[in-house]
Amino acid sequence: MNSQQDSVAAFLEHNHRSCCSSALGNADRLAKDSGLRFTPVRRRTLEILLEEHRAMGAYQVLERLAQDGFGKQPPVAYRALEFLVENGLVHRISRLNAFVACTQADTAHAPIFFICSSCNIVAEAPVDIVGNALRKVADEIGFFVDGMNIEAVGTCPKCQKDLNK
Repeated sequence: MNSQQDSVAAFLEHNHRSCCSSALGNADRLAKDSGLRFTPVRRRTLEILLEEHRAMGAYQVLERLAQDGFGKQPPVAYRALEFLVENGLVHRISRLNAFVACTQADTAHAPIFFICSSCNIVAEAPVDIVGNALRKVADEIGFFVDGMNIEAVGTCPKCQKDLNK
């Protein structure tokens, strides 16, 4: 796969075990290098989000955490998710009011999310061209962009194929 395909592996055949292992390794390095407390509940939350390339709501994550013995109170999930978002390991998908593991946590980036409206798989890709164009317009009007998430909704290749059967 080329680098563009690597970034949207959610829609392509790929070694998902390697994908998850790489993301957890990046999280471990980030935590160590930044002196962050990557607690068992935070790590398990990230693992849950990495299991599939689907966005999950906080209560879905909480349910899974509870099954693993981490407690049933909403703050358990919300605090872990907040930590992971603040540290760039997870993104919040506003359109879905849900969270997805970051596939590029080891690099500073402004992602675009391709969200399949049929199966809810979410693929993350860098948007340098779009991001640069947006920053240029912002500069022209004197607006400072702190961050951005661009969400594109459509149909993934697998669902397109299923629809055409």
